[in-house]
Amino acid sequence: MRKPLIAGNWKMIGTRATNQALLEAILDQRYLFKGVDVALFPPAVYLQQVQTALQGTELHWGTQNLSQFESGAYTGEISAAMCRDFGSKYVLMGHSERRCLYAELNLDQHFLDHIIAEKYEMALRFGLTPIVCIGESPEEHALGQTEEVVIRLLDTIIAHQGADSLQHAVLAYEPVWAIGTGKTATPEWAQEVHSVMRKRIASHNPEVARNVQILYGGSVKGNNAGPLFAKPDVDGGLIGGSSRDADDFVKICQAARQS
Repeated sequence: MRKPLIAGNWKMIGTRATNQALLEAILDQRYLFKGVDVALFPPAVYLQQVQTALQGTELHWGTQNLSQFESGAYTGEISAAMCRDFGSKYVLMGHSERRCLYAELNLDQHFLDHIIAEKYEMALRFGLTPIVCIGESPEEHALGQTEEVVIRLLDTIIAHQGADSLQHAVLAYEPVWAIGTGKTATPEWAQEVHSVMRKRIASHNPEVARNVQILYGGSVKGNNAGPLFAKPDVDGGLIGGSSRDADDFVKICQAARQS
């Protein structure tokens, strides 16, 4: 049985003081979600703060992005070795905000998928667990291209590293039309897309498909997490705004525990 995972993406939010209060509140309530894997993803400048707070606990931490290059003159980038230096277990890649807000927007989507596959390879080389974000834009959703979009990136990763590599990774379906909009995919829609992803992997390796965690991300809150996590192919959530609210985040973790 797959263990639920709740990944809290802090995005570019927080200060040392607010982070500390949030960390203390989550740690004080962690007995409420025992048995759930929980990972926090702070801005890189706060990795040491989070590492210090969570070391020796059952909670994990990770980074929000990494470079596809091992090292070099790449100003502003973060390498896999740097992530590992701070004890990161996980790393996010392919997040919709990276696609939509920065230069990635101007790249051909197939080329961007290739870059994500290179980041995926780099994470695995350094013993990190990649959380690969996959999702369709509002335009793609309206045109009924959801399945095409999620399969395209999955196939790129499988062609690059093989389906067996997914036993060391996590997938996250995050419909772009639901990120920060207050809109949430219905549990039935999330289940349908997660099932498509799992079946695609099963066509290469059924055992890996059975065991890989597939998260849902997109305006998940304490009051809607339960029905989402109750679906058989939804193994937890990639949480944005609610990960900065300790009480709501704990409710989400509890919903994962009860699923």
